[in-house]
Amino acid sequence: MQSFISLFSEYNIPAAFLVNIELTLWSALFSLILGVILVMMRISPIGSMRAVAGGYVEFFKNMPLTIIMVFMVLGAYAQLKLTFSDTFATNFFWLAVTGLSLYTAAFVCESLRSGINTVPIGQAEAARALGLSFMQSATQIILPQAFRGSVAPLGNTFIALLKNSTVAAAASVATETSSLMSEMIEYHPDVIVSIFLIFAFGYVILIIPIGMLTTFLSNKLAVRR
Repeated sequence: MQSFISLFSEYNIPAAFLVNIELTLWSALFSLILGVILVMMRISPIGSMRAVAGGYVEFFKNMPLTIIMVFMVLGAYAQLKLTFSDTFATNFFWLAVTGLSLYTAAFVCESLRSGINTVPIGQAEAARALGLSFMQSATQIILPQAFRGSVAPLGNTFIALLKNSTVAAAASVATETSSLMSEMIEYHPDVIVSIFLIFAFGYVILIIPIGMLTTFLSNKLAVRR
């Protein structure tokens, strides 16, 4: 028990979880913005835009996240010289956010598209009959209802994003939970079960409230037919 308690004094475990929370929040924001743009392209009357958005979604849906993270370091940073800051830690933090955002946006797009499928087609036809443009009908009529109908899949996507943030170690983010867990196991293999339980329960504590909030909002905002 003494060695278990000493882990909290030797390592800043809450700070590691905070890094993952920050990764998740920033990536959730950017992936939501990109996901909305992609779903608008996917329902666009312009065939080329639908093709580009569809190709993007299929590419990132079938691409392992670890490969994307490694590319952000070895490709985007080392070869393409993409930098966000002169500070090492800050630069790789934002590289990880970029990789997570690009990856998650594909799933956000699909979640929103599932919500769009719940909107009766007659509403889009009525919007056209009123003389509304595609952009007006999409932003004022279709997307607001789509968001309400896609709360549950979006919640699941962001829960997956929180868990996927541990892959940031592949993008050289050295202060997040998976990196800290590896370090703790390396130097304290005698309490490996305790280390595992610390991080397991930490993520359970973070994820359960998100799931409960998602369920509440899904029931509260569901479109009644």
